[in-house]
Amino acid sequence: MIKPVGSETLNPLFVYDTDAHHKLMHEAESLPSVIISSQAAGNAVMMGAGYFNPLKGFMNLADAAGAAEKLTLTDGSFFPVPVLCLLDNIDAISGASRIALRDPNMEGNPVLAVMDVEAIEEVSDEQMAQMTQQVYRTDDSNHPGVNTFNNQGRFAISGPIQVLHFSYFQDDFPDTFRTAVEIRNEITEHGWKKVVAFQTRNPMHLAHEELCHMAMDRLECDGLVIHMLLGKLKKGDIPAPVRDASIRKMVELYFPPNSAMITGYGFDMLYAGPREAVLHAYFRQNMGATYFIVGRDHAGVGDYYGAFDAQSVFEEMVPKGALDIEIFMADHTAYSKKLNKVVMMREAPDHSKEDFVLLSGTKVREMLGKGIAPPKEFSRPEVAQILMDYYQSLDS
Repeated sequence: MIKPVGSETLNPLFVYDTDAHHKLMHEAESLPSVIISSQAAGNAVMMGAGYFNPLKGFMNLADAAGAAEKLTLTDGSFFPVPVLCLLDNIDAISGASRIALRDPNMEGNPVLAVMDVEAIEEVSDEQMAQMTQQVYRTDDSNHPGVNTFNNQGRFAISGPIQVLHFSYFQDDFPDTFRTAVEIRNEITEHGWKKVVAFQTRNPMHLAHEELCHMAMDRLECDGLVIHMLLGKLKKGDIPAPVRDASIRKMVELYFPPNSAMITGYGFDMLYAGPREAVLHAYFRQNMGATYFIVGRDHAGVGDYYGAFDAQSVFEEMVPKGALDIEIFMADHTAYSKKLNKVVMMREAPDHSKEDFVLLSGTKVREMLGKGIAPPKEFSRPEVAQILMDYYQSLDS
């Protein structure tokens, strides 16, 4: 199986030993504590689950700046985005060398992790602006990722962590949430040798389904990991339980047995386009995938990124040898009326736009809300029914 990034074996930061876990939970109750942001909580979950291997904890400002500027930390190791724990108030932990980080997303704010504090640094507006521009390629506060990143606070608290909980993800999505450790184990149990991963924050329509089949066929893969984001999204995106149900129905009906795993990870979407595509590849390697599909406007939002910026970034910014996972670069896929099948649009040069079945997201949502199923060339009827039920429930 493919090695994790930066180490021979995966080193998740979750404390699995029962006695050590119990001891740490008891200690945490007497430590100074702080409720962290949702983005920082997602970072902690990803470190606990092994996706951010080999990170040992939250970055200091120098490492965060290096990741933002050139995808390289001060020790020369590779990481594509800053992994910060930003606070707006440090009164409760001032002077403390060991603290408890509390979950903002669960009732009672349970302890998520214990941290050994190495530094508390104030981030200047200039430093924040520079990191924002480098990661998101914009400073527009209307960009949902920019807005979230800049509204967590200006104190960066750094140091190694020991993770004690996977937030609400394990409780709310017991059949879907998987750590990188668990996915590697499941790949081994399936007996898969070549595995392609597909990232989604949306339900999968026919074009997505066929793209996965194309990738599996062309790369001669014996397994597909559909890996959905379970954390916070922007307003208007479809909730994770609805996405989960629709994807499960699609796999049940349209994929051969033992060919696809449906999994999810606990992280809030950044909407950082090209930079987030690299991050997505990073933690797909850590979970054991050999290939990763990157399509048109991957992880983008609005008109902030070019259609294929998330593909060219791998050539333009990722240091040679930093990642072993290979990228399957896909074009927009759509149903061809001429060929009576889903194709990559670049592979049909004799087609005009009118030769494809193309529907905007707005149009699809409008149809589903009215109880009108999109055409079978766009969406499987069983998937459309789940989505229609959801949209109609919003109006009831």
